[in-house]
Amino acid sequence: MSKTETMSAGQTDDIRVSHVLRSPKLLTRETLAGVITALALIPEVISFSVIAGVDPKVSLIASVVLCLTLSLLGGRPAMVTAAAGSVALVIGPMVHTHGVEYILPAVVLGGVIQILFGLAGLARMMRYIPRSVMLGFVNALGVLIFFAQVPHVWGQSPLVWGLFAATLVIVLLLPRIVKSIPSPLVAIVAVTAAALLLGWRVPNVADEGPMSAGLPSFTQLLVPLNLNTLQIVWPTALSVAFVGLMESLLTAKLVDDITDTPSSKRRESWGLGIANILAGFYGGIAGCAMIGQTIVNVEMGKARSRVSTVVAGLVLLLLVTGLSTLMAQIPMVVLAGIMMVVAVKTVNWHSLQPATLKRMPWSETTVMVLTVAITVWTSNLALGVLAGVIVAMMLFARRIAHVIRAEREVMGEVATYTVRGPLFFASSNDLFEHFDYAHDPKTVVIDLTHAQIWDASSVAALDGIVHRYGRYGVQVEIIGLDGRSGEFHERLSGKLG
Repeated sequence: MSKTETMSAGQTDDIRVSHVLRSPKLLTRETLAGVITALALIPEVISFSVIAGVDPKVSLIASVVLCLTLSLLGGRPAMVTAAAGSVALVIGPMVHTHGVEYILPAVVLGGVIQILFGLAGLARMMRYIPRSVMLGFVNALGVLIFFAQVPHVWGQSPLVWGLFAATLVIVLLLPRIVKSIPSPLVAIVAVTAAALLLGWRVPNVADEGPMSAGLPSFTQLLVPLNLNTLQIVWPTALSVAFVGLMESLLTAKLVDDITDTPSSKRRESWGLGIANILAGFYGGIAGCAMIGQTIVNVEMGKARSRVSTVVAGLVLLLLVTGLSTLMAQIPMVVLAGIMMVVAVKTVNWHSLQPATLKRMPWSETTVMVLTVAITVWTSNLALGVLAGVIVAMMLFARRIAHVIRAEREVMGEVATYTVRGPLFFASSNDLFEHFDYAHDPKTVVIDLTHAQIWDASSVAALDGIVHRYGRYGVQVEIIGLDGRSGEFHERLSGKLG
């Protein structure tokens, strides 16, 4: 993205925020969306802290830092960033093997990598993720969010099931009556109040981890900065950087589609790096976009500006510091019910309809199913997306490899082959088989006017064709190359061994 584009995007955000601040209606909407988003963050962040092997308070404070920093520096307004499960999954093994003291250098190094990724403009690679992988990502996410909530409902007491039913009724039916107040917020307040006033003992946020009030101190560096430390932290740092980037950029693309507005992926990348470095020093763990909570903010809360995420960060800070006792009393079942509704709305049900699957090419359906399967199996969105992209590329290469055509025309003592289609490593092998080496006349012309050479494999294939014709004493002339292909062919022909 150019400097002009970055300034334009920033000016648009400033106008949007100022417009929200001048409109009581919009400000109320954004504020309420931020409140329910903060409440939706709590159970997942606490759960993920257990996976990473760190104190829940550490993850909550890191989430405050991440949310507020990306509210100011991020490239996608209304997207929620916090200490995420995908990042916890890659940090956990290092913590269990070497200890929590290695988190800080790993997170800081991961943040530096993300900043370099953003400044280098590598976020543009997101355009190469096909729609089938995006659908798999969204559908897998819905499955993971849903089943992560099941233990808070399944196997619980009839009272918990009753509160679960009440949550669903409020969340799903209240919007038909009252649209000005987010139904998830009403559900949280109503169910929590009922549990407290009636003395019902049900599993609550306090059961997920200790919720002491106050702020932690800055994270201290407890390991020496030497090659041994680097050897321990660099694999985790790379995983933190790329898993975080992949999930954040995919989430940004999803919010772009939901809101029909663009975002700066480059700004989001370096902004995430800075946020993770700050979270490492104050909080102690890295994070990335939280797609479930982003859906809560954007879909259920109808948020569209940075105001909502600033509010979410401030409310979370208030809950962690001053209102931790009250926050600890929120029943887990009401948060689980809300997230289940989010999960169901996250899934792209149209992509799963039999009529849609019947119309879709089998290769795209395979990629979508594979992305879902690997993501659900590993509980790692980045791994599922990576596998989906690799398989999509392989299937695309296989399909395009067979679009090469070579039309043969013999006039007197000259055989002309007109080649049509792109020549690259997969299709060049096909090209080799289109020629009648034993029966062609003594002069062969290969016309590449309607073809392009894209890699060294194609040059090697053309050299091989000329060499095979040479066994029969046939002269081969290659014509019709465009400027780039001609220069490429001239530079490599005869020098590839």
